[in-house]
Amino acid sequence: MAEETEGTVFVQATLKVLGGKWKLLILWHLKDQVRRFSELKRLMPEITEKMLIQQLRELEKDDIVHRNVYPDVPPKVEYSFTEYGRSLEPVLQVLCNWGEAHLDRGNSPN
Repeated sequence: MAEETEGTVFVQATLKVLGGKWKLLILWHLKDQVRRFSELKRLMPEITEKMLIQQLRELEKDDIVHRNVYPDVPPKVEYSFTEYGRSLEPVLQVLCNWGEAHLDRGNSPN
Protein backbone atom coordinates (compact mmCIF):
# COMPACT_ATOMS: atom_id res chain seq x y z
CA MET A 1 0.00 0.00 0.00
CA ALA A 2 1.38 3.37 -0.96
CA GLU A 3 2.11 5.76 1.90
CA GLU A 4 -0.50 8.27 0.69
CA THR A 5 -3.22 5.61 0.44
CA GLU A 6 -2.21 4.12 3.80
CA GLY A 7 -2.44 7.55 5.43
CA THR A 8 -5.91 8.01 3.97
CA VAL A 9 -7.01 4.77 5.61
CA PHE A 10 -5.70 5.96 8.97
CA VAL A 11 -7.39 9.37 8.67
CA GLN A 12 -10.66 7.65 7.70
CA ALA A 13 -10.37 5.38 10.77
CA THR A 14 -9.86 8.44 12.97
CA LEU A 15 -12.81 10.26 11.43
CA LYS A 16 -15.01 7.22 11.91
CA VAL A 17 -14.41 7.44 15.67
CA LEU A 18 -14.05 11.22 16.16
CA GLY A 19 -15.93 12.69 13.21
CA GLY A 20 -19.04 14.75 13.49
CA LYS A 21 -19.89 18.08 14.98
CA TRP A 22 -19.85 17.20 18.68
CA LYS A 23 -17.46 14.39 19.62
CA LEU A 24 -14.29 16.46 19.88
CA LEU A 25 -16.09 19.07 21.97
CA ILE A 26 -17.49 16.37 24.27
CA LEU A 27 -13.99 14.95 24.68
CA TRP A 28 -12.55 18.41 25.36
CA HIS A 29 -15.00 18.81 28.25
CA LEU A 30 -14.09 15.38 29.63
CA LYS A 31 -10.31 15.71 29.35
CA ASP A 32 -9.77 17.23 32.80
CA GLN A 33 -12.59 15.78 34.85
CA VAL A 34 -15.45 13.35 35.14
CA ARG A 35 -18.72 14.97 34.08
CA ARG A 36 -22.36 14.20 34.59
CA PHE A 37 -24.69 14.18 31.60
CA SER A 38 -26.37 17.38 32.79
CA GLU A 39 -22.99 19.14 33.03
CA LEU A 40 -22.12 18.19 29.46
CA LYS A 41 -25.51 19.41 28.26
CA ARG A 42 -25.04 22.71 30.11
CA LEU A 43 -21.54 23.17 28.63
CA MET A 44 -22.92 22.61 25.11
CA PRO A 45 -26.36 24.25 25.05
CA GLU A 46 -26.60 23.96 21.25
CA ILE A 47 -26.57 20.14 21.28
CA THR A 48 -29.86 18.31 21.64
CA GLU A 49 -30.25 15.76 24.40
CA LYS A 50 -30.84 13.04 21.80
CA MET A 51 -27.63 13.93 19.94
CA LEU A 52 -25.58 14.08 23.15
CA ILE A 53 -26.83 10.62 24.15
CA GLN A 54 -26.04 9.26 20.68
CA GLN A 55 -22.54 10.73 20.59
CA LEU A 56 -21.73 9.49 24.11
CA ARG A 57 -22.96 6.00 23.21
CA GLU A 58 -20.75 5.93 20.13
CA LEU A 59 -17.73 7.09 22.12
CA GLU A 60 -18.49 4.44 24.73
CA LYS A 61 -18.82 1.75 22.04
CA ASP A 62 -15.41 2.77 20.67
CA ASP A 63 -13.88 2.50 24.18
CA ILE A 64 -13.04 6.20 24.32
CA VAL A 65 -15.48 7.14 27.10
CA HIS A 66 -16.56 5.21 30.19
CA ARG A 67 -20.13 5.50 31.47
CA ASN A 68 -20.53 4.93 35.20
CA VAL A 69 -24.08 4.51 36.53
CA TYR A 70 -24.65 4.90 40.27
CA PRO A 71 -27.66 3.16 41.83
CA ASP A 72 -28.99 6.38 43.32
CA VAL A 73 -32.50 7.77 43.06
CA PRO A 74 -32.66 9.56 40.75
CA PRO A 75 -29.96 7.68 38.82
CA LYS A 76 -26.58 9.39 38.64
CA VAL A 77 -24.53 8.85 35.49
CA GLU A 78 -20.97 10.09 35.02
CA TYR A 79 -18.74 10.05 31.96
CA SER A 80 -14.96 9.96 31.85
CA PHE A 81 -12.12 8.93 29.57
CA THR A 82 -11.12 5.30 29.41
CA GLU A 83 -7.42 4.56 29.58
CA TYR A 84 -7.49 4.16 25.80
CA GLY A 85 -9.41 7.43 25.45
CA ARG A 86 -6.66 9.25 27.38
CA SER A 87 -4.37 8.60 24.41
CA LEU A 88 -6.36 11.34 22.62
CA GLU A 89 -5.37 14.08 25.09
CA PRO A 90 -2.30 15.21 23.10
CA VAL A 91 -4.40 15.25 19.93
CA LEU A 92 -7.03 17.43 21.60
CA GLN A 93 -4.33 19.84 22.82
CA VAL A 94 -2.78 20.13 19.34
CA LEU A 95 -6.23 20.83 17.86
CA CYS A 96 -6.84 23.48 20.52
CA ASN A 97 -3.48 25.11 19.80
CA TRP A 98 -4.17 25.12 16.07
CA GLY A 99 -7.61 26.67 16.64
CA GLU A 100 -6.08 29.41 18.77
CA ALA A 101 -3.49 30.20 16.09
CA HIS A 102 -6.23 30.18 13.45
CA LEU A 103 -8.27 32.72 15.40
CA ASP A 104 -5.14 34.81 16.05
CA ARG A 105 -4.82 35.16 12.27
CA GLY A 106 -8.11 37.05 12.29
CA ASN A 107 -10.34 34.17 11.27
CA SER A 108 -13.86 33.98 12.62
CA PRO A 109 -14.75 31.13 15.02
CA ASN A 110 -17.86 30.40 12.91
